[in-house]
Amino acid sequence: MSKIHLDTDLGGDMDDLCALAMLLKWPDLDITGITTTAEAHGRRAGYVEYVLKIAGHSDIPFAAGADLADGFFRYSELGYPPESENWPEPMRLHPNPIDDALETLKSSIEQGAILVGIGPFTNFMLVDQKYPGILKDAKLFVMGGYVDDIPSGYPQFSREDDWNMQLDVKATQYIFEHANPTLVPLTLTAQTAFRQSDLSRLSGSDPLSALLLRQADVFTRTENLAERHGASSPKLPADFINFHHDPLACAVAVGWNTGVIIETVPLKVEVRDSYLYETRSANGRPTPIVTQVDVTAFDQLWLDIVSH
Repeated sequence: MSKIHLDTDLGGDMDDLCALAMLLKWPDLDITGITTTAEAHGRRAGYVEYVLKIAGHSDIPFAAGADLADGFFRYSELGYPPESENWPEPMRLHPNPIDDALETLKSSIEQGAILVGIGPFTNFMLVDQKYPGILKDAKLFVMGGYVDDIPSGYPQFSREDDWNMQLDVKATQYIFEHANPTLVPLTLTAQTAFRQSDLSRLSGSDPLSALLLRQADVFTRTENLAERHGASSPKLPADFINFHHDPLACAVAVGWNTGVIIETVPLKVEVRDSYLYETRSANGRPTPIVTQVDVTAFDQLWLDIVSH
């Protein structure tokens, strides 16, 4: 049985929820722990607690990690989607000392779990600073990276849009220097699609699917990505809801490999005007990067797993 630790900023863009729902239903997978990042006094951890409860997995260890108030992040405050619309009952905060999150991460690493980061990477930096060298041999996958251009026909995000890489640039630099992360880059995840036509497969199946349906409805109304990107991105489906950024990274981390090509690319990592740039360079550090994936097969995989 595979083991995985999820580090997430669940509670903003709903692809974190899509990723967690997929992992909770992935066959023969042991989630050894969940930590939250870019926290607001345990708000995101409270969301995790609720999702685990309705999914029947309250036994999974979780803890609130690095908080916006700690000064690690580009912003001191972040907006959240309206709780009363996105969640069927009032959510409670789940604050805890930062060491609780670091010990949860340490325990997962000692169990040989794969680490996957689908939020900014501050918790990984902090656990390695507390336990020097603990990340060196860990299997770490991260959602992020902007090495190659996004193909035409898809939204042309900029490097500054690479949220996980850019929200805590110091932490991102740290994991490049002290770990061996495999990047599942924005330039690939921007080709995935959660669609309106997927919703019928989720309807009425279980509380977790009901939550996905609820948040998909709110996300469609408030974000309207199909209209925002449709005219300039003809390769997005007309019934587009959202990208599967985080679910794709999680699937690759646990070994899904349909059409997946991982290349070791020498990268130069530098900061320019407060933003991180990763560029191919002959003298760069060898870095594993997912350069190809069958996104259509992945979109179907996600739907098959979460609707099972």
